[in-house]
Amino acid sequence: MARTLRKPEIISMARRDGRVTVEGLVGHFGVTPQTIRRDLSELADDGHLDRIHGGAVLPSSTTNIGYSDRRELNLGAKFDIAKLCAQNIPNDCSLFLNIGTTTEAVANELLNHEGLLVVTNNINVALILSENPKVEVVVTGGSLRRSDGGLIGYLAEQTIEQFRFDYGIIGCSALTHTGDILDFDIQEVRVSKTIIKHCKEVFLVADTSKFERDAPVLIGSLADIDVFFSDQPVNPKCKRVCDQSSTLIRYPDQSI
Repeated sequence: MARTLRKPEIISMARRDGRVTVEGLVGHFGVTPQTIRRDLSELADDGHLDRIHGGAVLPSSTTNIGYSDRRELNLGAKFDIAKLCAQNIPNDCSLFLNIGTTTEAVANELLNHEGLLVVTNNINVALILSENPKVEVVVTGGSLRRSDGGLIGYLAEQTIEQFRFDYGIIGCSALTHTGDILDFDIQEVRVSKTIIKHCKEVFLVADTSKFERDAPVLIGSLADIDVFFSDQPVNPKCKRVCDQSSTLIRYPDQSI
């Protein structure tokens, strides 16, 4: 395949999966590693991708990836994380689910639970759980973010402050290798901070591709989280932060 045709497909694959690898692209296109490395370097020079060891990721930015694209990223990992997280949520409890495609996946996994009180600022989560008559759903107030169905702002925070939840399930846009939890929208971050303050236990659901992204606004640290659900073991620096703060890390291939 000609380089002019390969490049758009490489970008499309990166948008779908969050990253591309040299090895994977060599197998997909049937060209040499040197050819793929040259393609990735040129795409990075043009601002389409950021090079990492062994491949490339979508470029770091102050603007998040479009919601429809985010929904398609790492679907298998999100499914596994959501299933594991839901296994750790008992029946007959209260919880908050915030904005994000992974929290939506968790909502799908809660459809067989019963006796739950779920409060959310995510209209998509509310619609998913409306299918379960044994779950009471409360939607916060707030300003509607049409791009993803999120409710943000003072009214969302004010609703959360009326509760003391058993569990809070939050997502994020990026993670640093030292355990900082990041997002793009400062109003959404204020809501996430409020959730953390009003939950007995806080669960973070995020696949490890988030370590390859960046975002400008700080939510907090993995030290503020009780359990971090991800798709595979984290890097040593991040694990050290979790160990020092007694944050548990759970991933699908690990015994619960």
